[in-house]
Amino acid sequence: MTLGDKLAKLRRDNNYTQEQLAELLDVSRQAISKWESDTSYPETDKLIKLGALYRCSMDYLLKNDADNKPDSAEEKIAQNEIETNGHRPTTKGFWNFAFERKSTKIVRGVPLWHVNIGLGREAKGIIAIGFRAKGVISIGILSVGVLSIGLLSLGLISLGVFSLGLASAGSISVGLIAVGAICLGIIAVGAISVGVFSLGALAVGQFSTGALAIGKYFALGDHAYAMIAIGVTKVEGSVFQADAVTNANYNQIISLLYENVPKTLHWCISLVKPLM
Repeated sequence: MTLGDKLAKLRRDNNYTQEQLAELLDVSRQAISKWESDTSYPETDKLIKLGALYRCSMDYLLKNDADNKPDSAEEKIAQNEIETNGHRPTTKGFWNFAFERKSTKIVRGVPLWHVNIGLGREAKGIIAIGFRAKGVISIGILSVGVLSIGLLSLGLISLGVFSLGLASAGSISVGLIAVGAICLGIIAVGAISVGVFSLGALAVGQFSTGALAIGKYFALGDHAYAMIAIGVTKVEGSVFQADAVTNANYNQIISLLYENVPKTLHWCISLVKPLM
């Protein structure tokens, strides 16, 4: 096999297009085509990067009598810390693992999709998947997007262990609508929740419902503390309190809510009604 034959085979075996490989090596697609057709040859630094990228020895690339299968050059690569496209090449070690692919279709200056997996690597695309991911739809350890999923997630719709978004869900969640173990939002639902309208085991807000409910205007729970409070074990209400909502006091509670709650928060009363 000639050098060009080997380069073409290695590229196909590793699922690279000529355009993708050219971008990784910072050369033109035409240069890749010429190397593979043996009309020109890569410079030494490009050969080193190709060897690192494909995990093969220089002997395999340059010697016509070399075995048709690439010899492992991982130890040499690791010792020299050769970098490909700004990152250490793939090795068997978990921390050195790296994988990158991207769409050749560009939408508003970014790839349609970009997968860039590896410690510290960043993916940018309409759909982005990587250690750090930025996109309309993004999935990563650190993720930012319209729809964002990650360990640390920021987006309009955000899902993650630590989540921040217009609508967010996570162990610790902050958003306009927040759902999680610990959550903070306009509408908050979680084990520990703080919000204008709050629902949880421990709920704190303007309107609160939970085992322990602390509210400014309304609280409903086993222990309830608010202006209008409904509680079983412990209840304290400055305007009204009861141990249960009954047919006899339901209309009174609704009337008191509309009388004491600012009009800007009347939407909370609509949310409270089904819970009583």
